[in-house]
Amino acid sequence: GSGWPLEGGTSGGFFMYHAENNQAFVGLIVDLNYANPYVSPFDEFQRLKHHPVLKQYLEGGKRVSYGARAIAKGGFNALPEMTFAGGLLIGCNAGTLNFAKIKGTHTAMKSGMLAAESVFDAIKGGCSGGKQLESFNTAFKASWLHDELYRSRNFGPAMHKFGPYLGGAFNFIDQNIFGGKLPITLRDDHEDYAQMRPAKEFTPIDYPKPDNVLSFDKLTSVFLSNTNHEENQPCHLVLKDSSVPLSKNLPLYAEPAQRYCPAGVYEIVESEAGEASFQINSQNCVHCKTCDIKDPAQNITWVTPEGGGGPNYPNM
Repeated sequence: GSGWPLEGGTSGGFFMYHAENNQAFVGLIVDLNYANPYVSPFDEFQRLKHHPVLKQYLEGGKRVSYGARAIAKGGFNALPEMTFAGGLLIGCNAGTLNFAKIKGTHTAMKSGMLAAESVFDAIKGGCSGGKQLESFNTAFKASWLHDELYRSRNFGPAMHKFGPYLGGAFNFIDQNIFGGKLPITLRDDHEDYAQMRPAKEFTPIDYPKPDNVLSFDKLTSVFLSNTNHEENQPCHLVLKDSSVPLSKNLPLYAEPAQRYCPAGVYEIVESEAGEASFQINSQNCVHCKTCDIKDPAQNITWVTPEGGGGPNYPNM
């Protein structure tokens, strides 16, 4: 579904899947091209669970796990070159998610099947490795996967360019009447981080406090992700310029890292003397990489931490 609780130009959608043992997987996808620096994707998700449609399934249940990640949902228009010498880039790493359906498992599996067939044929033909498998590109373009992604290519850009109402109307016509084959292609032509506007243009969002029944606080949620990092290693969240959070992002954007991070990694801490400092709680990181994408100054680089660190999700 889409719409509430996202508003004010912030777009996205939610999902709910029923699983075995009376479990449910529920989540909210927030497009990272939002302009309001006061938006907190985590808190939007907590609000979402109070919607009557979801509440009827979640009430009386128990929260057993939590996680977050940035997904590559640019679709057909954002696919990179999927072949290179000695390898293939496939599945969610390439961005084969069909965002119109908020589904990507079947598309990732199909890209894997095409890759396996291409590799098998190459080995069968005497290839010893190191070559670029052009046969994969040919097989991909001839598959239902290419057709499905092509038909949904306009879905995201239409919502971003025209908003939920006009964009929704465009998508209804494109998807349901023309089957995704309108003779035009819309594209997102702005980086997500560059869409953020100054905090002075917005009013801070007063999110409801968690009720610990359907909605919860950030830190106890992070605890359920089972994330862990060895303490005696360099911080894997690297600032290009350590002065930027306080000298630029704080006065201009009210330092949005405090809110776009779904794990409470970034904090503005004030001393007793009233002096502010930018604190990175790297131990909390769930490896979603949102900060690498959304930081308006592009000052944060997420680098790979020591092996074995990060979240450890149960029931996967």
